[in-house]
Amino acid sequence: MRPVSVWQWSARGLLLCLLCSLCLGSPSPSTDPEKRAESQGLRFRLAGFPRKPYEGRVEIQRAGEWGTICDDDFTLQAAHVLCRELGFTEATGWTHSAKYGPGTGRIWLDNLSCRGTEQSVTECASRGWGNSDCTHDEDAGVICKDQRLPGFSDSNVIEVEHHLQVEEVRIRPAVGWGRRPLPVTEGLVEVRLPDGWSQVCDKGWSAHNSHVVCGMLGFPSEKRVNTAFYRLLAQRQQHSFGLHGVACMGTEAHLSLCSLEFYRANDTTRCPGGGPAVVSCVPGPLYAASSGQKKQQHLKPQGEGRVRLKGGAHPGEGRVEVLKASTWGTVCDRKWDLHAASVVCRELGFGSAREALSGARMGQGMGAIHLSEVRCSGQELSLWKCPHKNITAEDCSHSQDAGVRCNLPYTGVETRETWYWDSGNITEVVMSGVRCTGTELSLDQCAHHGTHLACKRTGTRFTAGVICSETASDLLLHSALVQETAYIEDRPLHMLYCAAEENCLASSARSANWPYGHRRLLRFSSQIHNLGRADFRPKAGRHSWVWHECHGHYHSMDIFTHYDILTANGTKVAEGHKASFCLEDTECQEDVSKRYECANFGEQGITVGCWDLYRHDIDCQWIDITDVKPGNYILQVVINPNFEVAESDFTNNAMKCNCKYDGHRIWVHNCHIGDAFSEEANRRFERYPGQTSNQII
Repeated sequence: MRPVSVWQWSARGLLLCLLCSLCLGSPSPSTDPEKRAESQGLRFRLAGFPRKPYEGRVEIQRAGEWGTICDDDFTLQAAHVLCRELGFTEATGWTHSAKYGPGTGRIWLDNLSCRGTEQSVTECASRGWGNSDCTHDEDAGVICKDQRLPGFSDSNVIEVEHHLQVEEVRIRPAVGWGRRPLPVTEGLVEVRLPDGWSQVCDKGWSAHNSHVVCGMLGFPSEKRVNTAFYRLLAQRQQHSFGLHGVACMGTEAHLSLCSLEFYRANDTTRCPGGGPAVVSCVPGPLYAASSGQKKQQHLKPQGEGRVRLKGGAHPGEGRVEVLKASTWGTVCDRKWDLHAASVVCRELGFGSAREALSGARMGQGMGAIHLSEVRCSGQELSLWKCPHKNITAEDCSHSQDAGVRCNLPYTGVETRETWYWDSGNITEVVMSGVRCTGTELSLDQCAHHGTHLACKRTGTRFTAGVICSETASDLLLHSALVQETAYIEDRPLHMLYCAAEENCLASSARSANWPYGHRRLLRFSSQIHNLGRADFRPKAGRHSWVWHECHGHYHSMDIFTHYDILTANGTKVAEGHKASFCLEDTECQEDVSKRYECANFGEQGITVGCWDLYRHDIDCQWIDITDVKPGNYILQVVINPNFEVAESDFTNNAMKCNCKYDGHRIWVHNCHIGDAFSEEANRRFERYPGQTSNQII
């Protein structure tokens, strides 16, 4: 529907009421007159910094007094209502924990709950005007779509008086500008003001200031610089100063949050006796090699042992996970803010945090939630050094998993382009055999064939391409359910004809004395969750799905999972595979609706927040272990093994269990996702005493 102004809505509503009164005799107003009158007495504005014109801290003027909104229970639906109050068509996001700085005065609304369709914020439920138990550290903000409502009158919207503010920061090398390798780590500090780029006077410049600047530019720390060299150089150059008196505490995520002064237009003398501020930043391990520093053998983040990011589409973003008692778990978003997020970012070798994310914006984790109510000052070297609350199962849910987006250095590498092209004009193949882990910053850092190319012919068949997306699915097997449901069944051969047709038995079954005898099957349930930020859809279109008469369904993927029994050193002794018999939403979280159902040639896939369940008693939901000898083994399940469908994280696609088989019974225990434990714990898990070869002793 096309948005309409308040006047247009009222006029149409009045006409509708008159028509209703003629038909029914008693009109019913569409909104409470008291609330509508109250809404007309409110004024709204966006405040705080740094921000763009369509985002900021929401402030409301009521009874002549300006106040804010608490972020408790705040949702995107409330942001939609407020953005429309501000004259924008809709909201694209919202912020918490005073991202745009704490406000002042009253906190007018708390526990604000909107459906998103209200005409005014006064129609939303709340604790009542002025009734709040929050502080201004919990002020909510909105990010509106940069599109105005047609015919909107902004008489009730007051834009905060425009102040000079630092919009952007960069480092300019004093010599060799444009010829230095990227990222640039040392040089003159320049800030972009409304009228262009300017330099900063270095009088009173401190290491805290450098720390903030380096963090904004994607570097975890700073180092001392040779000021004598730059002072000598400054005498030979012209300078344009726009900023002075910078005084940071070192914990700020942006230079605008520091105390600073701008030169006035009529200042004739700027930075007397001083020179331009200079910083030298220390790049994190991922960027050290590209900046000309000593290349490290393993480009691993500094904090990998205790903190990691999962589920992000780009480096430096994702769900925050921490290691406790050799097990990875998530962090609850209660009191999660930029200070804590910046500690995580710097610990992992990035800069300060660009955004502290709540509400599982980077997907929900599974398993333990280790930390809650993390309160960092911003000076800590590790998230574990911050005061926090140890959590219990009742305290938080994975729908509240915290995430971050970190500032990254500018490397000159933009997003990979999406190309659909006629490669007939391509004359050379320059790389083959490319194998990446996904954390590399460019293809050069991935393993590949080098100068010995596997295919030197050009043409469409031999040319690689990509399709890029900001979001992706993330599949995860419910490992505890495998452990709970595993058992052995001796199934008669005369009941396995259908399974044999679909290649669900070991190769030795072909020479069995059909229909006599049986096959020994290890059966278990498989519940696969989509915890990502996009639906999981088969790569192949419906036109290429294969109908299987035996089981009466379409296969949308040739191989969806691998089921294997391995010796401790990785030798495969039994295997199974599961084609995507039918991918559908068996069950979903409470607030998620099913979208995929296989019946009647329906669409197949797994919706974000849903899971596909194959019970242990379904055909082919097994591994044929007829030929397996007694011993200790590893049960391994790998989802999407051929990487046919894009996921934000492939490292959590494998599940492992300890498996002991005595020839009659089987014990499956210690089932876990492949990256759920620390590397050391995984090494212990895969090692059995007394085993030196493929043979079990």
